[in-house]
Amino acid sequence: MSVRSCFVVDRWLDEEQQRTWRAWLAVSELVPRALDAQLQRDAGISHAAYVVLAMLSESPTRSRRMSDLARRANQSQSRLSHTVSRLEDRGWVRRERATDDGRGNLAVLTDAGWAVVVAVAPGHVDAVREAVFGPLTAEETRVLGNALEAIAAKLDPDRSLRVRDGADIED
Repeated sequence: MSVRSCFVVDRWLDEEQQRTWRAWLAVSELVPRALDAQLQRDAGISHAAYVVLAMLSESPTRSRRMSDLARRANQSQSRLSHTVSRLEDRGWVRRERATDDGRGNLAVLTDAGWAVVVAVAPGHVDAVREAVFGPLTAEETRVLGNALEAIAAKLDPDRSLRVRDGADIED
């Protein structure tokens, strides 16, 4: 007797759902691995570190509160602190006390960090385009985007875990 026969069949994924779920599992493992490989090769950094640099580079002041940066970089406060420490060791980021309230800490992208982003971004964009969008038609890209947005909306209906589209808050 199989495990599947012990349960009501409705509790299992149907064939199409199972195919899609397995594809998602593979892609969610393979894409970060490919992007990490490109960034390690081109800059000696992880994708997580690059995302932190990129999020800082997108701020008009090249700085963000650590709490905002953690959310934008999709990292826990603890992981972000370790990532920022490694970037500080390289001279690409520095921490400062927030001047507006004196309570929060800011991560600030240095000129050297900015130079890394400028140098690495084109290769990273090419790697993303190749890994994610290269195999897709324009219509498949649109459908994938809609599907991912629907999943994100289900998992985070009040958008408290995500940055709002176009928002550039300093927190």
